[in-house]
Amino acid sequence: MCGIAGIFDLTEQREPDRGLLAAMNQTQFHRGPDEGGLYTAPGVGLAHRRLSIIDLASGQQPMFSADGKLCVVYNGEIYNFRELASELQGLGYQFRTHCDTEVILYAWQAWGERCVDRFRGMFAFALYDQNARSLFLARDRFGIKPFFYSVLADGQLIFGSELKVLKAHPGLPRKLDPRAVEDYFALGYVPEPKTIYQGVHKLCPGHTLLLRAGMPVPEQKQFWDIPFQPVAVASESDLQAELLARLREAVQVRLVAEVPLGAFLSGGVDSSAVVAMMAQLQNEPVNTCAIGFDVKQFNETEYAARVAERYHTNHFQETVGSEDFDLLDELAVLYDEPYADSSAIPTFRVCQLAKKRVTVALSGDGGDEHFAGYRRYRWHMNEERLRQALPLGIRAPVFGALGRLYPKADWAPRMFRAKTTFQALARNSVQAYLHSVSICSDEQRSALFSDAFKRELQGYSVHSVFDAHAANCPTDDPLSMIQYLDMKTYLVGDILTKVDRASMAHALEVRVPFLDHPLTEWVSGLPSEWKLRGQEGKYLLKKSLEPHLPNDVLYRDKMGFGVPLAKWFRGPLKDRLPRDLLESGGLAATGLFNQRYLARLVDEHQSGMRDHSAPLWTLLMFQATVRDDQFVVAA
Repeated sequence: MCGIAGIFDLTEQREPDRGLLAAMNQTQFHRGPDEGGLYTAPGVGLAHRRLSIIDLASGQQPMFSADGKLCVVYNGEIYNFRELASELQGLGYQFRTHCDTEVILYAWQAWGERCVDRFRGMFAFALYDQNARSLFLARDRFGIKPFFYSVLADGQLIFGSELKVLKAHPGLPRKLDPRAVEDYFALGYVPEPKTIYQGVHKLCPGHTLLLRAGMPVPEQKQFWDIPFQPVAVASESDLQAELLARLREAVQVRLVAEVPLGAFLSGGVDSSAVVAMMAQLQNEPVNTCAIGFDVKQFNETEYAARVAERYHTNHFQETVGSEDFDLLDELAVLYDEPYADSSAIPTFRVCQLAKKRVTVALSGDGGDEHFAGYRRYRWHMNEERLRQALPLGIRAPVFGALGRLYPKADWAPRMFRAKTTFQALARNSVQAYLHSVSICSDEQRSALFSDAFKRELQGYSVHSVFDAHAANCPTDDPLSMIQYLDMKTYLVGDILTKVDRASMAHALEVRVPFLDHPLTEWVSGLPSEWKLRGQEGKYLLKKSLEPHLPNDVLYRDKMGFGVPLAKWFRGPLKDRLPRDLLESGGLAATGLFNQRYLARLVDEHQSGMRDHSAPLWTLLMFQATVRDDQFVVAA
């Protein structure tokens, strides 16, 4: 696992400043502390930081083809590289190393842009072809590995594994994108392909970009999407057996490493499933780690301990104090752009813990999206039955009025929050789902933003993000639709971003078996009733795992990986809210926000009248991340 960086001249043959490229690369030292490398030539510069995992002796980058005409920098793991190397050797290519990086070079020579179709794994790479004066950029199917790029005013394209790599270039304008701000306050992250800055982009998951010197920058090209193609369904026992076989194989291919390897074990279904498969595939005990909390409702280590005991793992755990809020500013530096998932704190800590014992860890991420594990899927489908029974023309005025009139009840369980339900029923399915996952609703954002900033938005709304993905969804099944929306937005923008930055901050590689694309293609084609049956999410996965995991691990309520924000904002962070949000040196100076509404959020939360912890955390992380940028809105 590594970090990549580069400069490509789209207009001339200027050789990049080697010192500048080295400085850009140094900002991501944490991603690859083992080695670093640079290559510059007329028109191109490539840089790399290496975390050695496979072929420790000879996997240095940038790596060149035998004839010296191709050069690649790469971040990730291609798990089927040995099979591909054998196939390429049959085509006459000679290998000098035993690592997956060299496979990329000759796969490009053999198959061109379609080489990515052959790769099974997680990757972000840039390949320079000297003969064609081209640069080929690619990102894996789910966006497990990040890729940022921007075209500067002087005609140079710069790229890197993290936004801080680009920010190190003095030619990068750091002007906020109003649309990204709107997206962030709805979702808690900036969705692909946007970043918080205008003119800076993320390469979308499952996309490539082929750049040629002297040619305009083309559109990103998609090479893969979640198919949702129906699969043959036999008996339930056959489905269970096939699911376990596919999951076991997805885990097995991710056990290749020349460094210590282990797994996260939260005590939830997905991480426990991965550990169970690992234990059946390894002769030696699995290394597992867990983070506990000193607040009971956030602590599930007892369930992790049961799985660890069942499989005799080398288990180690630590407890995070409920006052672990000092990471706020460190996270802002780590994530580079506003990111509001507070579970980044325990994720940072569990990666820190894992690194004490291992260099590679397997995780259970992706299981909830694939198998409908989130509670919001159940709520949405319950509402969907009523949406399908009544036309929108009836629902919108009736439930819209009820939603406006009914009192807000943040304190109540979701099923009793009638206001939220009425608001969802007044919308179509896609917009109702967006409403359910939004941190700040449409009405809240309208109150939060200043009139001047709303004019800058020019009518733009986060709704267009979900509408665009829904239009591309290959299925009209209502459950599959929202799973698809999550995989295009929340999975990559929130979950995978969180894990990548937190793990790489500690030079830890995380592998994700549930995001094995052959497994995904099969699971996506299962009828929805095998994922969500009645009120039971992950139905088939849980039934399949009954012989392998305790029932109280499989069938207890999902806890999540949260922190006590509401308590923090009425206690240790109480004084920070007015300083960062209301006083002249904080958000008040930007012109982005309605100061009266900010003051109302703070007052109502600290008085105990309402729980505004989610929007307040979103505001604090925004202020902490972009406070050094120039983004004052004219009155």
